Amino acid sequence: MAGIYLIGIIFMLLSVAVSWRLKSKFQKYSQIPLQSGHTGKEIAEMMLADNGIYDVKVISVAGRLTDHYNPADKTVNLSEYVYEARSAAAAAVAAHECGHAVQHAKAYNFLKFRSAMVPALSIASRYMQWIILIGILMLQTTPIPLTIGVALFALTTIFSFITLPVEFDASKRALAWIQNNNIVTQQEYAMSKDALKWAALTYVVAALGSLATLLYYVSLLMGRRE
Repeated sequence: MAGIYLIGIIFMLLSVAVSWRLKSKFQKYSQIPLQSGHTGKEIAEMMLADNGIYDVKVISVAGRLTDHYNPADKTVNLSEYVYEARSAAAAAVAAHECGHAVQHAKAYNFLKFRSAMVPALSIASRYMQWIILIGILMLQTTPIPLTIGVALFALTTIFSFITLPVEFDASKRALAWIQNNNIVTQQEYAMSKDALKWAALTYVVAALGSLATLLYYVSLLMGRRE
């Protein structure tokens, strides 16, 4: 049990390190102007059009690294640091989020599965931590609350791992498109690829960290039975 707890701490530190590295890379590549001069908004609209997608809007949202695609209202949401920016980082992020829109349009299986999990996950995340806490406090009396909590946490862990192919595929689509359509130079492409690599690593660390935490809770249950 102590070993699993230590692994959890390691993944927490890794998460902080990778997040810091991502922000550092994004800030660095945000200073590199694109030779094409396209803004993140323009790149997103071009990628959508090239894929025959005309019912998705590209909008600006507040914050940094708040970029996302919303399948519910079909919007590509670009942060203010990407929407009007003309940099290698902006090109990578804008194309990546459009990669999700392309997945949606083409009914990419992993995205469909992930989206189907969202309603159950929103309910699970609302009560999960309280159930787990109660389960730990009552563990010597009954294992039922913690068992339920572990089951709910397992759902979030599965979601984390389902997210990985969704993110990797979106980046793959993005990088192929910006390269094939001469949106970036060879040097800018390398920067865009590096930025997306570090973004993907945040999801990898999060998934592995979730698995480590799940194993810790499972070990508590198993320990109670011994």
